[in-house]
Amino acid sequence: MSAAEEAPAAETYDSEVRGLRLVVVLLALAVVSGLIDAVSYLGLGRVFTANMTGNVVVLGFAAVGAPGFSVPHTATSLACFLLGAAAGGRVAAHAATGSRRRWTRLTLASEAVLVGASAAVAFAWPGTTGTRYTLIALTAFAMGLRNATVRKLGVAGLTTTTVLTMTLTGLAAESRLGDATAHRSPRRTAAVLAMFAGACLGAWLVLQHGLGIPLLIAAVTPGVLAVVASGRE
Repeated sequence: MSAAEEAPAAETYDSEVRGLRLVVVLLALAVVSGLIDAVSYLGLGRVFTANMTGNVVVLGFAAVGAPGFSVPHTATSLACFLLGAAAGGRVAAHAATGSRRRWTRLTLASEAVLVGASAAVAFAWPGTTGTRYTLIALTAFAMGLRNATVRKLGVAGLTTTTVLTMTLTGLAAESRLGDATAHRSPRRTAAVLAMFAGACLGAWLVLQHGLGIPLLIAAVTPGVLAVVASGRE
């Protein structure tokens, strides 16, 4: 191979590794997931827009008339999440063969725009029925888009940033009480702590300041990450 042919490959590689590692990016997104679900569950009528496992259970509660739960709210969240995941899968099919860094940044920027729009709506029209459905739709679509991307990225130990059931299972199964492998426990432990921290911060902000501020933080975070993320694990 000539020097002229080697130069573009080296330039692409350098571009991929510049910036914040994907492990750190995904842990930051786990914090955002905690914020988003604090907003949705505490402020939008006991519905999740990031954690779809919980949402399916909530839909079951609502379907049998349990007080405080809403079939329309939960169904809206599920439908918009699935639409977002489908969009994320379509983007992945076209972009995943190119620069991993560019693809990741595009998804993060899209999430920032969607959640930013929800923050603007929360500030401008607080407390209306239309606002509630808009916030559910925008945040659920953003989380579906992100989850499809994270799944395709396949970063070991961090294949999701919104559901921790398998993460906790891995921690226990690979601990000293399990098979004692535990080679990815630091990442899994960090993911659990990150989402817990996001949920704590989000709950406090919702209870003290309403929905706009936590949504704004949840929008700014992926926006910053879109600028600094690399394509390396």
